[in-house]
Parts: sequence; C-alpha cells; structure tokens
Amino acid sequence: MNTKRNRIFVGILLAYALGVAFLLWRLVADIDPRYRESAEESLVETSHLMAALIEARSGGPEAALNGPNVEGLQQVFRNLYAREFEAEIFGFVKKRVELRVTVMDREGIVRFDSLGLHEGADHSRWRDVRLALQGAYGARTSPDVDGDTRTSVMYVAAPVQVDGLVIGAVSVGKPVQSFGQFVEKARRRTLLVGATSVGAVLVGVLILSVWLARPFGLVSDLWRHVRTQRSLNLRRLGRRTVGALGAAYDDMRDALAGRNYVADYVQTLTHELKSPLSAIRGAAELLNDEPAMAAADRQRFLANIQRETLRIQELVDRMMELAALESRRQIDRPEPVALRPMLEELAASAQAAGSPRQIEVELEPGIEATVEGDPLLLRRAVSNLLDNAIDFSPTGGRVTIELRANGPTTVEISVRDHGPGIPDYADDKVFERFYSLARPHSQKKSTGLGLAFVKEIAGLHRGKVTLRNAGDGAGAVATVSLPKASG
Repeated sequence: MNTKRNRIFVGILLAYALGVAFLLWRLVADIDPRYRESAEESLVETSHLMAALIEARSGGPEAALNGPNVEGLQQVFRNLYAREFEAEIFGFVKKRVELRVTVMDREGIVRFDSLGLHEGADHSRWRDVRLALQGAYGARTSPDVDGDTRTSVMYVAAPVQVDGLVIGAVSVGKPVQSFGQFVEKARRRTLLVGATSVGAVLVGVLILSVWLARPFGLVSDLWRHVRTQRSLNLRRLGRRTVGALGAAYDDMRDALAGRNYVADYVQTLTHELKSPLSAIRGAAELLNDEPAMAAADRQRFLANIQRETLRIQELVDRMMELAALESRRQIDRPEPVALRPMLEELAASAQAAGSPRQIEVELEPGIEATVEGDPLLLRRAVSNLLDNAIDFSPTGGRVTIELRANGPTTVEISVRDHGPGIPDYADDKVFERFYSLARPHSQKKSTGLGLAFVKEIAGLHRGKVTLRNAGDGAGAVATVSLPKASG
C-alpha cells in the first residue's frame, strides 16, 4: 500500500510540475509580444497625431509640389530632447524622451529626422514608409546596428494627406530597449510567482495524494467485510463505510498534525523541567561534597530536593492529563449536569481551602441550569478556576461564583477574585501551556497548565473560556460559557 501511495504521490507531483513548467513557459514567452502590442498601439496614435499636425501646416494648392511642411519641427524636437524630468513608472525612473520622428515626401526622401541622422536619405524601401505612401497601415522593427537585436527600434508610419492626396509620410519610432526593462521585470515576477506556487501547492498535493491513496485501503477493507457476510445488508455496510471514512480522516489529520504536536510538547516540557532538575542537582552535589554539613543545612537541602521532586511529579501528571484530554474529540457518554448543586459543592470545598488565609468563597443567587457533558471534567474546570482565584486573592479577600444565562441557549459560570488582576503583558498569554504568574502572597508560580486544562474542557463541551480584568478594576473574572442542555 505504501508503494502505491508513493507512486500516486510522485505521479501527481510530476503532472503538476510539468503543468506549471508548461504554463510558465507560455506566460513568459507571451510577455514580450503583449508589451510590443501595447507599445505599437501607442505609436499608431502618435504617428497619426504627427501626421495631422503636419497636414495642418501643409495645406494649400502647392502642397502636392512642396510636400510636407516641416518648418519648425527641428526646434520643437531639440527642445523636447533637452527637457529634464523624472517619471517613476512601476519602479523604473524615466528621465528622457526616446521617441523618434521621421518625415518623408511622397518619393520617400527624408525631409526631417528628429535625430538629424537621415535627412536626404531614401526611405521608400522601408516597409512602414512604403505602405504609408500607399495610404495603408505600415509598421516594422529594425535594428540601428545590423545583427544587434538589442538596438532594435519599433516604427509605425502614417500617411500625410492634403485634399485626399498623399503628399508624404510620418514614421514614429521607439527603441525596444525602452520597454524591455518592463518585460524583464514582468518575467522575473512571473517566475517568482510560479516558484512560490510550487512550494505552496506541494503541500496541497501531499494532502491530495493521501486522500487519493487512502481509498485503496478503504476499498480493500470494505471488500473483505462484504466477503465475510452471509447476506448483503446495505444499512450495515453504509454504517461501516461512514465509520471507515471518519477513521481515515482522523488518521490523516493526526498524521499531519502529530509530528508538530509532539515536538511542541517535548520542547515545552523539557524547558519546564530544567529549573527543578537544576535545583535537585545542586542540592545533591552540596550534600555529597560536604559530608560534615550541619544537620539543619542537610535537612534544608533534603527538603529542597523533596519539594522539587514533587514539583516534577505534579508537572508530569498534569501534562499527561492535559495530553489525554487533548486527544479526545468528544465526550464519550455525555449526561445531564445540574450546575447549581455542583457549584454549591465546589464553593464549600473552596471555602475550606481558603480558610487559612481568611478568604471567603460565595455562590451568588441565580438561575438553575443544566448542560450536557462530563460532570467530572466540569467539576475539574471550575475547581481549577477557584484555585486560581484563591491563589490571587489577598488575605481576607472574597471570591464569588455566579451562574447566569446568556441568551436562550447559553449559560455562563463566572469566578471572580479581588486580587491584582492580569498585567497587560500577560493578557494574551494566560491560556498558554506552562505560562504562569507569580502568586502575590507566596511569589511562587504554578505548573501553568491549569487554565490550559480549563480551555480544553470548555472546547470539549462546545463552549469557551475567557479571563479578563473586572470592570471596576478590582481583580479578575474567569467565565466559562456552555450550551444549555436541549429540552
């Protein structure tokens, strides 16, 4: 089966690579003609504009004999080429005019050349001039230096007519190199987009190959199931097919996410274990190096080792619980959970936990509500919130629990303390694994997994949890939102 999957994956990848290569080849090859067409269209308008200007100056009964009137054009183009400007066009800065204009009489003899290079020369042999003198549309591309395509110039010619008689032609030219820089930039951008898409689509092809290859295994499993049945039961077969598809989807999701998930857990757990392990190692080395250590010091270091060992044990236990919870996709056997009796029990237990610091825990009067879920997990979630509230409450403070409705389908459990609240820098981090703030009364931190545990429990019950500072600026409020039980 793995061989078949690999073949399908390689086949899809090869087909995609060939398709992208062909598409890029066509796109890159098509860029230059499209830019040339755009430039030619602009030259057509310019040539007819120049022809109309010359026609306006060449009227009269002697126009056929005198030919196009080019008086004053030399000074116009001298001033044009001398103009100083900077025009930024899509990242390129243009600083000079590169337009060329040549005016010929009806014999094709050059009467005016904006560059002053060809006046008096016979241009009737050029395709654009020859067609324009016949009253047709003429265009050509010719290099300034024979054999050097980098010096190519695009020309478009238009006839100069007076009273319906062609008395000459105007040819307007533009060096190809002037727009070649735009062509090169477009080519580079196209290739970059293509290369980027290869990397992005490669991931999609990987997923697609899994989806395409997985059915082979599903079909084989279903075929073996059908063969073992004495009679064909479509309903039973349908249930098995749906179950197999669901399992295939879950396997694919776990395979894609599992590696990063495990790597993240290993990295965070290793980071958190460094501190207690360092403390244990330091204390053990001191006990080993100082055999005559005073009894009080020895007892202190042994207590330190025991305390840090318990911390590691608690961290590992909570991590395993959280990992087991995150692996669950739904509540296996949901049952109705009456929230107020549960909160009354939790408030009584929390009151005992807060009594050493004279912290009062109260359940506010409110509604009765029932949700569908796991009662043990819900008790654990609220218990974690109460533990946090007590830890961050000042001595002699008060923690309140409230059960209220939020619309017709949602119920909220809120736990409020009257401690220092959440610092601004920690506002978006409180639900991250291993993130913990120092308790005000002891300056110690917890494992940083309690709120992450509450978040997973809320999500498993199709709800959510929030933690924010109280509106009056005294303490923080944790709120668990859960859907009410139907009926």
